Amino acid sequence: MHELVQRILSGDKRAVARAITHIENDAPEKTQILRDLHPHTGKAFLVGLTGPPGAGKSSLTDRMIGYLRREFDYSVGVVAVDPTSPFTGGAILGDRVRMNSHALDPKVFIRSMGTRGSLGGLARATQEAIRVLDAYGCDVVLIETVGVGQSELDIMNVADSTVVVLNPSAGDHIQTMKAGIMEIADLFTINKADLPGTDKTEREIHYMLDMLGHIPWRPPVVRTISRDNQGCPELWQAIQKHKQHLQDSGLWSQRRHQRRQEEIVAIVEGTIARRLKEQINADSDWAQKLADVEQGQRDPYQLADEMMRNILKR
Repeated sequence: MHELVQRILSGDKRAVARAITHIENDAPEKTQILRDLHPHTGKAFLVGLTGPPGAGKSSLTDRMIGYLRREFDYSVGVVAVDPTSPFTGGAILGDRVRMNSHALDPKVFIRSMGTRGSLGGLARATQEAIRVLDAYGCDVVLIETVGVGQSELDIMNVADSTVVVLNPSAGDHIQTMKAGIMEIADLFTINKADLPGTDKTEREIHYMLDMLGHIPWRPPVVRTISRDNQGCPELWQAIQKHKQHLQDSGLWSQRRHQRRQEEIVAIVEGTIARRLKEQINADSDWAQKLADVEQGQRDPYQLADEMMRNILKR
């Protein structure tokens, strides 16, 4: 067993941070760490918080951490995905200034991750970082997406329950968003619900849900005011009802099975992409091959097939 894994399983917070850094940097020991952690995963409840910028996802996440620690004494992990710094490649907001009040809590682990070019609202290494927190012993892992709007769909393939966070000003945007994040919600939260427009936004959400007809689970709409620490009990109760629905309907195991399958495919795709880059870097005739394509002496598909054959031989 990898030394870092032993430390993670014994509750070493620094080892968790070091392991996630290795994962983000695609370090040589990454695969061994994840292999050793795998038997100790699958226990954490994964809750995603997504939505457009300015909805108050970070503030709501901060309040949820406090509520879960205070009321249930849960160990809470947070993966907060931020825009990537163009200079360092890291998360621009660091470890989320809004959540600093929990930084010294031994049962809270908060990690910011840069998207590093991913367009789905999550970093490529997010799911692997969640696995580290799961093995570390977190009862609940909150995953906050970057806040990019309609394309923010990756969270549905990671979280057990997905909360779409909106605010009262979102009413005019619901129609344009419904083809994207509006359709992945297991729950809706209208944050900043003390502002004008809350009733209108809630009506429009219900109208959109009515258009879907009869569905096995109708996402509830919960009002929160994270600034005043209001609405967390109601939101957590709604999340628990969704979890119970998943378990009663058999969707809990079905979703996790589907997630594992997609993860394996992603690992294979990542391995192929890495080997392609290695092959290109090691191929002294690569420039000539590209020139042959440009001159019409061979086509791109022919060259791609040749590269794939070389990979499969290795």
